[in-house]
Amino acid sequence: MASISLHLLPLGYTCSKHVSSHQIARGKLQCTNMRCLSSVLEIKASKGTDIQYEVSLVTRRNMIGLALGVSSHLLYSSNAKSAGLPPEDKPMLCDEECQKELENVPMMTTESGLQYKDIKVGAGPSPPVGFQVAANCVAMVPSGQIFDSSLEKGQLYIFRVGSGQVIKGLDEGILSMKVGGKRRLYIPGSLAFPKGLTSAPGRPRVAPNSPVIFDVSLEYIPGLEIDDE
Repeated sequence: MASISLHLLPLGYTCSKHVSSHQIARGKLQCTNMRCLSSVLEIKASKGTDIQYEVSLVTRRNMIGLALGVSSHLLYSSNAKSAGLPPEDKPMLCDEECQKELENVPMMTTESGLQYKDIKVGAGPSPPVGFQVAANCVAMVPSGQIFDSSLEKGQLYIFRVGSGQVIKGLDEGILSMKVGGKRRLYIPGSLAFPKGLTSAPGRPRVAPNSPVIFDVSLEYIPGLEIDDE
């Protein structure tokens, strides 16, 4: 009796019953018994010798199962590989060179717990409370993943400082900036998003009361510059 084991079935495929086939081999084979153990197919010849086997897959169903299994594996691997990474290069206010320089910039801490580093100190005026400001903002979770960016949207954020239109950390951090300046804000959870932000395609989830990082550039103060002229 001849015995052959072939790894032909999708991983994890099992069979609970014996099946018979008369058409999976050429030669003197009259009947075969097939039994699936885990992912191994065992074929035992009951009669005949000098048999040339031409076995592909047992059934069309197994072929479909294998194709679906491979497709699922490739899709999962692709998603796993890209998990946690930005889908593409995104515009930044602080590039790699800036990041290295920022390591040597002293950290400033306010009474509220807000911390910041000045990437560039501006030469213009600071915004008075209640005035509107036009700023670029790139908001990130501590891992560096971006969840909001005016650079991506191609539109400056305009809001009234000190009036609660933005999170407390951004409000406080931009009030002491000067026009033309850039700053990195390390905002503690108590000054960030009390309710958090849900995830979205290309945007990570922000947990409630979790710390966030904002890169901010103060572009101008509408009205104030006109008055100065």
